Amino acid sequence: MMDAVTLLRPAWLLALPLLALLAWRAAYRAGPLGDWGRAVEPHLMAALAARGGVRPGRRPARGLIAAAAALVLLGLAGPAIRRRDAAGFRNLDATILVMDLSRSVAEGGRLGAARALAQGAAEAAGSRQVALVVYAGDAYLAAAPTTDRDALGTILFALDGGTVPDRGSRPARALALARRTLAEGAVVSGDVLLIGDGGGIDPATVREAAGLAGEGHRLHTLFVPTPALPPEAPPPQRAALDRLAGTGGGVAGSLDAPGPVLAALGETTARHLAAGGYAVLAWQDLGRWLAGLALLPALLLFRRSA
Repeated sequence: MMDAVTLLRPAWLLALPLLALLAWRAAYRAGPLGDWGRAVEPHLMAALAARGGVRPGRRPARGLIAAAAALVLLGLAGPAIRRRDAAGFRNLDATILVMDLSRSVAEGGRLGAARALAQGAAEAAGSRQVALVVYAGDAYLAAAPTTDRDALGTILFALDGGTVPDRGSRPARALALARRTLAEGAVVSGDVLLIGDGGGIDPATVREAAGLAGEGHRLHTLFVPTPALPPEAPPPQRAALDRLAGTGGGVAGSLDAPGPVLAALGETTARHLAAGGYAVLAWQDLGRWLAGLALLPALLLFRRSA
C-alpha cells in the first residue's frame, strides 16, 4: 500500500520548521490592533480609546494560520498516488540483460550461477519486458523484448561457450546493441544489466555507458568471478566493471552479492518512470488539491469581528 503513495517534491518538507516559526510569530507577536499600536503614539491611542474610537479585534487565530500554511507546504511537496494504468506504460520501461559469454566466463566455473542470476534478474523486473543480448567477440540479440519468462528461461539455460562463435570480449558492441534495442522499442527509461567479468572494457565501452545514461537509461553491472580461469585468458576486471556502472548511472554488484542490483531492477514501473522524469505518466499529483484546501482556513481569517 505504501508503495502506491509517494512525494514528488519532498524537499519542500524542509521548510516545515520555518513555517512553525512564522506561525508562532504571527500568532503571538501581533497584538489585537495589529501594527497600529506601534504606529500611533501611546497618548493619542489612549485618547482615541477614551472616546470609543478604538475597537480592538481578536488576535490572529494561530491554528488557522498554521493550517493554511501547512496545507500549502504539503501541496508543494507533491503527495501523489500511483495511477491504476501505470502498468500500461510498461513498453516505456524495459530491462535488457547483457551476458558475457567470452571464454573466461564460459569456462571460468561460474557460468551456471550466472545464468541462474540472469533468470532471477528477469523475475525481479516484474511485468516489464526483458530482452537478452549475448556477446563475446561480437554481440547478438538472443531474445527480443518479451514478457514470457518461461521462454526467456529456456534460452538462458541453453547458453554456453559455443553460443557466440566469435572469440574475444567486446562489451562495447553489446551495449551498443542494447542501446539500439531500447531505441527501436521507444523505451524512455530502461535498465541494462551487464553480467560478466569486466574483460574487454575500453573507452568505447565507457562511451556506450555514458550514452545509455544520457538517454535516460541505467546501466547496472554484476561481476562474475572466474575461479577456473582458463590458461592465457585475461584476468577479471572487477574495478573496471564497477566504474562502468557508475558511468551508466546504475548499481554495481557481484554474483555473490546481487542484492542492490536486484532491488534496483525490482523498482515498480511507476517509481522508475518518476525517477526518469516521467512522473506525470506514473503518478497522479494531488498537491494542487491539497493546496486548494488551504483556502478554507484562510477564508476564516477574514471573518468579521463583532
